Amino acid sequence: MQLSRQMTKPATRRPSHALSQGALLTAAIVAMPILAVLWIAIAGGDDSWRHVMTNVVPRATGRTMELLLLTGLVTAVVGIVTAWLVTTFDFPLRRLLSIVLVLPLAIPSYLAAYAFGEFFDFTGPLQSGYRALFGFETSRDYWFPDIRSMGGAVLVLSSVLYPYVYLACRSMFLMQGRAAADVARTLGAGPLKVFWRIQIPMARPAIMIGLTLVMMETLNDIGAVEFLGVNTLTFSVYSTWLNRGSLSGAAQIASVMFIVVALLILLERAARRSQRFSSNKTTAVVNDMVRPRLRGLRAAAAATFCALPVIPGFLVPVFVLGGFALRRIESYADPRLLDALFNSIIVSSSAALAAVTLGFLLSYAARSDGSPGTALAGRVASMGYGVPGTVLAIGVLIPLAGLDNAVDGFLRTHLGISTGLLLSGSGFAIVYACTVRFMTMAEGTLDAGFQKLSPHLDMAARTLGRNQNQTLRMVLLPNMRPAIMTAALLVFIETMKELSATILLRPFNFNTLATLVYEDASRAKIEDSSVAAMIIIAAGLIPVLLVSRSIDRQR
Repeated sequence: MQLSRQMTKPATRRPSHALSQGALLTAAIVAMPILAVLWIAIAGGDDSWRHVMTNVVPRATGRTMELLLLTGLVTAVVGIVTAWLVTTFDFPLRRLLSIVLVLPLAIPSYLAAYAFGEFFDFTGPLQSGYRALFGFETSRDYWFPDIRSMGGAVLVLSSVLYPYVYLACRSMFLMQGRAAADVARTLGAGPLKVFWRIQIPMARPAIMIGLTLVMMETLNDIGAVEFLGVNTLTFSVYSTWLNRGSLSGAAQIASVMFIVVALLILLERAARRSQRFSSNKTTAVVNDMVRPRLRGLRAAAAATFCALPVIPGFLVPVFVLGGFALRRIESYADPRLLDALFNSIIVSSSAALAAVTLGFLLSYAARSDGSPGTALAGRVASMGYGVPGTVLAIGVLIPLAGLDNAVDGFLRTHLGISTGLLLSGSGFAIVYACTVRFMTMAEGTLDAGFQKLSPHLDMAARTLGRNQNQTLRMVLLPNMRPAIMTAALLVFIETMKELSATILLRPFNFNTLATLVYEDASRAKIEDSSVAAMIIIAAGLIPVLLVSRSIDRQR
């Protein structure tokens, strides 16, 4: 009996000092920008705090909370209902709609805002068709909703962010929800009663996860809210720093955003703690059972409801920006575009390499070393995604600028050499910020890959005489190659789309595809940026389709 226990004891739980130290160092890399922001906010003085809390924070916080609540409500309704329809019933075009409902995730919010601005403009196709239909000649002859408003911001952000809720709920309904729903139907419950009494309560943790992601992305957005004229906390950070020249004021506003982010994370974790359900091995069998088939008006209503979100979320941006891009074929050889594309590839590749390396270190440390320090390091490292890009930019720039000044001062004094801004004045700052922000994405993907590998692989390799490094190189890495490639791809694409941190950290005369689009849009030259926008959208489709494919494999 004792021998059996010894044989089944995981050999991978031996403490590794180097791995534990590496995990703690990674956590320190993530925590440094956050601590820097808090330090600047505290050092700003009482007068600065008084001005920020009196004149800036109340109004910006009110607009931000209104935007978060309205966007959360719309995305919750659309995401939950569409996920329920495509997983519970069978109707025409269901398989196609279950895939295309994910496509709006490929559209960055700022690109959607620019496309909607052109689509809803007086000279755009919507108002032009409206005037032609009713015979109007000028804007004074009719009323039309203004896209540059709070309602427009809710429409734009909800259109591209609802897939977060849809994906989370769809995954839950495909697994645990379907089994429980079928049992409830055998007991005489109707579809609506099953939805409200069984599936919604079981999906509550998934709903909260999706809504938390939606609200974090809404809070992080700067391009869309600036274009649409909504003064949020994120835009206030940008305006206070660059337009008013107050770094301490920007840091103090950022500290208020920390509170909002912390509340969102606490709500999400509370939802997951309060309600859990166990899954069993019959789930896969249940998923293959025949869905109730809708006919007539019900089938048409279900298909229409699932198709409607795709129109504003994907078709409108592609129609507007793609149309502009077709008229700008010569722009594909534009030196500005080629330079921005090159910079985007270099920055995104560097961030992907750094995030995957550090994420792999965290995941492998958690697998090999079960110490409390390693667990704490993993939690600290996951905080980066919850920090808005503008806040992260402030936290990254200050320590890097301090290090640059220290190195420059030392070399000036002793060698008479001026190094200038080595780190803060180059693309390194952008790479650092994106690594911190998207590391949790890489770490989560790699951790899921490690969980699919049985600990017996490690034990077998060690039994055959391989040490820890040889086991890692010869056994684990070859099996982890798909997860590593997926993690690198996700970080690469997210960095290519990132705007809020990049626009604050970029050096002079340094553009990525995202900042190039932002510059042209700021000068009301959306058409000039259309080619760059379509490249971003095309790149974003890759991880979106990968996510959809991975969920389909659960069926």
